[in-house]
Amino acid sequence: MSVRRPRETLGGLNANTSAIPMPTSAMKRSTSTSNLHSSSMGAAPTHVRSHSGSRMSMAGPSRPPQPNFARASTAGFGDMAPPMSAQRPSNLMHSARKSLMPMATPARGMGMHTPGPDPLGRRSSVYSGRPSTMSGGMNGGMAQRESFFSTAPVAGVVAVDPRRRDASTRAQMVHELQEYLQRNNFELKTGMGLTGKSMTSPTQKEFATMFKWLYNQVDPSYHFQKNMDAEIPPLLKQLRYPFEKNISKSAIQAVGGQNWHTFLGMLHWLMQLAQMMEAYTTGNFDYACMEAGLDVKSDRIIYQFMTESYSAWLQVDDSAPDDEADKVVKMYVDRMDKDFREVNKDLVADVEMLEADKKGLEEQIADLEQEANYGQRLDELVEVINSDIAKYSTYIDKIESRRKRTEENIKNINDDLNKIEDELAKAEAEKSEYQQTLSSHGITMQDLDRMTTEMERLEQAKAAIVARSDELRMRLTDKELDASRKLDELEQLTTTYNSLAHKIGLIPSTAPNAKGQSFELSLTINPTPDFDLSQSQAPSTRLLKDSSNGYMPYQLLNLDLNGIVRPAITSLRKEISDRQDRALEEHLQNHTLVDGVNEALEYAQGEVNSLHARIRAAEEELDKTQETTTTKKMQSEAHIERIEKELAKLRQGLTETIQSMEQREIATNLEYEQLTIRATSLREELHTQIERILNDVIKFKINIQKKLEAYEEFVLEEVHQEDTRVKRGEDSFADEPKVEQQEATLGAEEDIDMSGME
Repeated sequence: MSVRRPRETLGGLNANTSAIPMPTSAMKRSTSTSNLHSSSMGAAPTHVRSHSGSRMSMAGPSRPPQPNFARASTAGFGDMAPPMSAQRPSNLMHSARKSLMPMATPARGMGMHTPGPDPLGRRSSVYSGRPSTMSGGMNGGMAQRESFFSTAPVAGVVAVDPRRRDASTRAQMVHELQEYLQRNNFELKTGMGLTGKSMTSPTQKEFATMFKWLYNQVDPSYHFQKNMDAEIPPLLKQLRYPFEKNISKSAIQAVGGQNWHTFLGMLHWLMQLAQMMEAYTTGNFDYACMEAGLDVKSDRIIYQFMTESYSAWLQVDDSAPDDEADKVVKMYVDRMDKDFREVNKDLVADVEMLEADKKGLEEQIADLEQEANYGQRLDELVEVINSDIAKYSTYIDKIESRRKRTEENIKNINDDLNKIEDELAKAEAEKSEYQQTLSSHGITMQDLDRMTTEMERLEQAKAAIVARSDELRMRLTDKELDASRKLDELEQLTTTYNSLAHKIGLIPSTAPNAKGQSFELSLTINPTPDFDLSQSQAPSTRLLKDSSNGYMPYQLLNLDLNGIVRPAITSLRKEISDRQDRALEEHLQNHTLVDGVNEALEYAQGEVNSLHARIRAAEEELDKTQETTTTKKMQSEAHIERIEKELAKLRQGLTETIQSMEQREIATNLEYEQLTIRATSLREELHTQIERILNDVIKFKINIQKKLEAYEEFVLEEVHQEDTRVKRGEDSFADEPKVEQQEATLGAEEDIDMSGME
């Protein structure tokens, strides 16, 4: 069994190469049922065939890319899937097929047209822009071309065209607009004649007719259904008209006044837009591609295939079999293939020739590379030899310098050796003299050696004692300095303790945290050192309790730190910690309150700023409103009076109209039943008459054939007689009355036959 799927459109290909945004007036809206289903079920693919009567345009909702002449003119169909019945995924968001746009691309010049509009739903014209995505990129040799549709005034700034206030510019616009309207048979198509004032001070009807006609030149499928003051602003905004903010609804209601130059420029802009689209459609812009050396034949073939095949595919009925659409498209695919083969015939031949040349060159390169391998190996060998030569040269230079340094060292050593030999000779002479002197005094060499050894031992013992004494002296000095430093630190700590205790209310005894006790510390040591003893390197009396004993730890301070001071400080710390915890809780509560207040202030400030912005916007809007209030007031009063009169009339005739409509409905139903019965009988009667007419036509045809045969025999006989007369030299004009009489007789017989058939 086959799975039937809805037909797949070519909308996602963006094959439109036009620089003009595509109006979506060519797209019918999907039915409300399909939209509701898509909003509730999402876009999950299913195998349910779409039943919507609308069709999707070949162009997507985005604006087509700008022309970029730097790209290659090749078909990019790598991403296009053929619209086969087995490759038609259901798209619930766009489940309906929509109409083909008739004009935004060269399809207009090819005779393409939009299928009939949906009579049940209005089709809107929406131009949506997107940047160009042509496959050629920006580096193809020509600069990027940006469409004027992608340029919009900066938000908040109203663009003004100063050229429109120039009389010569307005005259030129009027001249060009009149020529365009006359050249395109505006009066014949619209049935409205243009007068001398139609381009200087037109009526509201003339302006509306010109705008509708010009806009239909851009988007032929758009149907105007509202008043012009409601239609024009959104259409100009969708067209990206650069000065659309200068056109308001109140100004549209009075176009023939002082604002006419604004509307004249807008109509002239629409005319230029239509001319540009017409020029692009007819291929007048292809010269730029030819100047750049690019071929657009392939692009034309691709576009012709897409437009014609898609149009034919859209004509297939939804109830037709799935392979019916495939058969329709296959014909256009074969035609496109044939066209491409014809266009690329010369290119294929060139490619084949180049491939053959390439193959021959590759073989030559391979031969040359094989021949060059031997020379390359020789070059490598020469490079290795040159490298070795350079290395050996460097090594020889190093060895030569080393030899010179060695010779110099040997020479210096020989000189030193000669000097040492001279000194040794002198020392030997002095030694012999000393030995002779000692021998004369009775001292032997053994005694001399023994005395020398003893003297050396005593010198060493003396040096050790002196070093030991110096070491002890230094250690004593270090200990005294350390004790003095410790004592100074103790004094500083005592002072710091007393200062901090005084700050926290622990001293004096009358302080709030002392509780009647005295916690003040003081040192119980000798206050004054003995400078004479210190100078004589005696121990300081400040560090000693008496001449032979120092201070014990409990003798230095007046209070017991562990027994009295520490417990008091611990209890005080605990009390302060409790108070700190309570204060921290209060601080956190206050901080939370402050944060809330700050957030409220920030929110209020933001509200104030937004209110200021709204006030400024309201003031600007008020200024604009006050400018148009006077004009709108008069028009509104007249319109209100007219509407009130019409409303009164409508109210009077409303009841009568309802009754008459009900009666007409009943009469229409009865008439419809009678017409149905009459149509059935009339159909049978017509079938009978058609059969009788066919029989009469056949009889008439047979009669005509007989008459023609008789007339041919008559003509042949007359021709024969005429030839005989010519041979005899008689006058051919003598028998003309007979021929006319015979023709009149045949005509009378035919009339009689026709009257008999009737």
